Parts: sequence; structure tokens; C-alpha cells
Amino acid sequence: MSNYVCEHCGMGVTDMKCAKCGKGLVHDHITKDDGTQVAVSKCPDGCGKIKSPMCCGHDMSCEIDSGNNS
Repeated sequence: MSNYVCEHCGMGVTDMKCAKCGKGLVHDHITKDDGTQVAVSKCPDGCGKIKSPMCCGHDMSCEIDSGNNS
């Protein structure tokens, strides 16, 4: 599960899901033609991807939670 947190105000977003298949989106990056990278959240089944969340005018940082809370 991807957890996004704003480094400026602390606002967070957890467990975004794909509307097509219901699976949790995973954090990734795409590389644009000019070589810069853009953070994205994508469906693990390939349904699509979206720009990762922004807050306070900046990309939110991503923490990956393995789901193991033991």
C-alpha cells in the first residue's frame, strides 16, 4: 500500500484504489522526453496511472507500507 504525506503540512493520503479493478495503486515514476522524472500512482494490473498526489503546491512524498504490522 502506498502512503503519501505532505512534507509541508503533514496531510496524508492512504490506500488509493483503481476504479476499474479495485486494486490498490502503487507508487512509480515515469521519465519524460526531457529526462525528468514524474511521480505517478499506477494500477498493478495495468489499468492505468495518475499523477501522484500534490499538497501545498508540491508532490507528496511516498512511503510504502508492506501491510505487515506485526
